[in-house]
Amino acid sequence: MTNELDILVLDGDGIGPEITRATLDVLEAASSRYCLPLRFTMEAVGLPAFEREGSTLPERIVAQAQAADGILLAPVDTASYPPREEGGVNPSGTLRRKLDLFANIRPARTRPGVPPPCGKPFDCVIFRENTEGFYADRNMAVGSGEFMPTPDLALSVRKISRDGCLRIARVAFAHAATRPAQHVTAVHKANVLKLGDGLFLASCREVAAQYPQIRYDEVIVDAMAALLIRDPGAFDTIVTTNMFGDILSDQASELSGSLGLAASLNAGDAHAMAQAQHGSAPDIAGRGIANPASLIGSAAMLLDWLGARHAIPALRRAATAIEKAIDDAVVAPGTRTRDMGGEAGTDAFARAVIAGLEQVDPSGAPAPAISACSRPRT
Repeated sequence: MTNELDILVLDGDGIGPEITRATLDVLEAASSRYCLPLRFTMEAVGLPAFEREGSTLPERIVAQAQAADGILLAPVDTASYPPREEGGVNPSGTLRRKLDLFANIRPARTRPGVPPPCGKPFDCVIFRENTEGFYADRNMAVGSGEFMPTPDLALSVRKISRDGCLRIARVAFAHAATRPAQHVTAVHKANVLKLGDGLFLASCREVAAQYPQIRYDEVIVDAMAALLIRDPGAFDTIVTTNMFGDILSDQASELSGSLGLAASLNAGDAHAMAQAQHGSAPDIAGRGIANPASLIGSAAMLLDWLGARHAIPALRRAATAIEKAIDDAVVAPGTRTRDMGGEAGTDAFARAVIAGLEQVDPSGAPAPAISACSRPRT
């Protein structure tokens, strides 16, 4: 492995720097153990970047992201940003749009030793369309998708395109074809949003016809919210539009044990960005108690994506090992963070994950010896 892969690390706001440091510790341990060809470059976005450069996402960082092999983005506190015209750019939404990261992939599963609030085990993954929908910062070529004709009237535009629907459906069905359940559920509100969600369903049905071996069904979004609570195990691969996917994935992750465990990957044809599913939690920032599992798990998803894209099996093995190490770390109450009823802090949880990496390789073979393959942060 002579060609290094450049990972741009953006440490965000609030608890972002803390969980980013913990995640990099895990990635560097995995890089040493599996001799991964990774180089990490650190940059600031969010409020720290605004204070230094007058923008929460300077253009030079967008260019770095476009040139990078992968991006790791910590949570950002967009609610505290100034208006966009004054430099308050949403790093997450902007990078998703600029890099055409159309698929937001959010797995939600129960873990051994962690009693789920729903009381039932399940393992599902939600494919959320990521570049359209009601999100006002990414559905217009120029300007915002929200506007106010008068001070007492606000209008929001939802963008739904056939191409956008087809490509999220394609990646969802392709993923479902690799899972034992072979089951895709399209979530919609076509009974009310007849044109937009009608177009979404037509696109899903078109792709479903190309996968006759996969069981396909459709559920209205409000019913889906109830059914996820009643029996989340009834679902496997879920595909839906932007806002519905955002809400349902948080619900599914909380049902699995904690939003702090919820990994997330934003992927397109040429780029991918790992991102914790939760927010920046400014109320606990700086206290060292945040759960870093979401960002660590998201980084593992990025490694798996890079391994598949560049045909580097070691990256995929490392991703699997990190996931297993997270499972092991949350089993014991002594290494759980407070959101899961434990007392461990951010760094202690990361150390537990690293300790798990040093045990047994997921294949069952002895774990590789520590080597001098780690890549420095720049």
